[in-house]
Amino acid sequence: MRRTVLEQFPAGGPRGSWPAEEFAAARRCEGVAAEVVMDLEQDAFLVVVPQQSPDRGR
Repeated sequence: MRRTVLEQFPAGGPRGSWPAEEFAAARRCEGVAAEVVMDLEQDAFLVVVPQQSPDRGR
């Protein structure tokens, strides 16, 4: 599954994942299917949405 990153938050911040969770919750209130995932390589929390596949056969 492909995803689009909306925002990135440092994992080492004093509030941990809360800023990412708050940002994702605000997007969900707007009707966007946002979720938080951890990027271990970058040591960051990412707010992502599923990427829509283009319609085939049109």
